[in-house]
Amino acid sequence: MNDVDGRPRPPSRFATVLALSLGNAIEIYDFTVYSFFSLTIGKLFFPVQSEFGPLLLALLTFGIGFVVRPLGGIVIGAYADRAGRRPALVLTIALMALGTLLIGLCPTYADIGLLAPAAIVVGRCLQGFSAGGEIGVATTFLMELGRPSGRGLRVSWQMASQGAAALCGALSGYILTTTLPPGALEAGVWRIPFLVGLLIIPVGLYARWSLPETAVGGRRQTVILRNLVSGHGRTLFAGVLMIMGGTASTYVNIYYMPTYLIKTIALPPQSAFLAGCFAGATLLIVAPLAGRLSDRLGSRRPFVFWSWLGTAVLTYPAFWVVVQTQSATAALVAFVVLIGFNAAGSGSCLIMVMENFPRGVRATGLSVVYSVGVSVFGGFAPFIVTWLISVSGNPMSPAWYVTACATAALFGVTRLRERTEPEGAVPVQR
Repeated sequence: MNDVDGRPRPPSRFATVLALSLGNAIEIYDFTVYSFFSLTIGKLFFPVQSEFGPLLLALLTFGIGFVVRPLGGIVIGAYADRAGRRPALVLTIALMALGTLLIGLCPTYADIGLLAPAAIVVGRCLQGFSAGGEIGVATTFLMELGRPSGRGLRVSWQMASQGAAALCGALSGYILTTTLPPGALEAGVWRIPFLVGLLIIPVGLYARWSLPETAVGGRRQTVILRNLVSGHGRTLFAGVLMIMGGTASTYVNIYYMPTYLIKTIALPPQSAFLAGCFAGATLLIVAPLAGRLSDRLGSRRPFVFWSWLGTAVLTYPAFWVVVQTQSATAALVAFVVLIGFNAAGSGSCLIMVMENFPRGVRATGLSVVYSVGVSVFGGFAPFIVTWLISVSGNPMSPAWYVTACATAALFGVTRLRERTEPEGAVPVQR
């Protein structure tokens, strides 16, 4: 629609939040669906003759996508701080589409030999570079979209969209494993979730082209990075620690969980993917509710503190119940509880980090904090815990890893101040 003077009418705030959330969900879906099908990808692209070899190599490749995330966070975050949030968001989704296309259409090892795993690695690097800039820029856009008193709900849609992506990825696995014979995935059906993600990429691109723009500083990338490192080192350090708790819980209890339940607990694939569906749905539902409540209470720190404390205290008992019972119902309940605690504090955690950065370096700052935290403690979490299980034979290894990360995150909460901008500090849209 146009205004009376003929100029295009800017989208409503609801439409903008919807466009950001939809685009982010599409990107996160494309990036993480790899993890849900890592068992199949390992067999087809990394045919190593050992029990855990193919899975370890597939998960290592999953982690390689996170190695380039800090680079993507720096480059795309600084581009967003200099040129604007909207062009940066369009760039991220285009790069994600290219990486997903390469993975979804790549011939297997049996067809082209070593070129197959090499192509998968390149595709993961493209996805990682894109995702490194996506979180910081999209979350900063949501934060700057309106008044500080509504930030909790707005930013929570960042986490809710990740829940939606996880739900769709796990649901695709559940449908495929329920309706098709056991060998169908390895015969090529595993490609369907990747190709479905590509089909909805144009929707995400269109939605992001329609976004309004927020005011940016226009400074060079080198200046932004120099100011960030020299003036905000404490925030960078504390922010990475805070991210540890949430990212370890997310990548172990959601994205790695179907693989863990199938490979280690020996549950049927249908049950494992169904538990993944419930975990994703929990993040989708709880995150906005917690974000809205944090707005009403006017404080973020309690949500972050109790979220990470609950994760640290409950993770070991939850895994113990799953291991002892080997029950699909127990797994569903245990991981829903753990993700519920994670969802309650994740949005507030992001807001606390962003509010400690001035607007001129905010997108870069969050991109660096998030991409470093996720790369080290989230992206390689499935590989690390699988390796720990393979060398120790202890199925409780993932619990120790998540508990350690949540404990470190609690220390990070104590090192970061809670700041709130004045209610009138609403960025100009143009």
